[in-house]
Amino acid sequence: MKNVTTDSFQSDVLEADKPILVDFWAEWCGPCRAVGPILEQIDGETEKLDVVKVNVDENPDLAMRYGITSIPAMKVFVGGEVKKELIGAKPKAALEADLAAFL
Repeated sequence: MKNVTTDSFQSDVLEADKPILVDFWAEWCGPCRAVGPILEQIDGETEKLDVVKVNVDENPDLAMRYGITSIPAMKVFVGGEVKKELIGAKPKAALEADLAAFL
């Protein structure tokens, strides 16, 4: 999964030509570390959706812009707009069910 920063967010997420799931996370967050490998699996199993990561400690402006108050938080962007929001770590089957419209 690609790490996205404030500088690359516009081109990597907002201007992407397919749905992008952004995983807002931090190194110190246990649930974030638990859900990370699951998101990597989902990213590797589908061509319809790309998964990227935003470290909220390194990119606090993005966290503030998108109202991230707890992590892990995942947002699906389509055409530059947030179309789906997920909060908290979930098992793979639950994430896939939540993301079914994009997979």
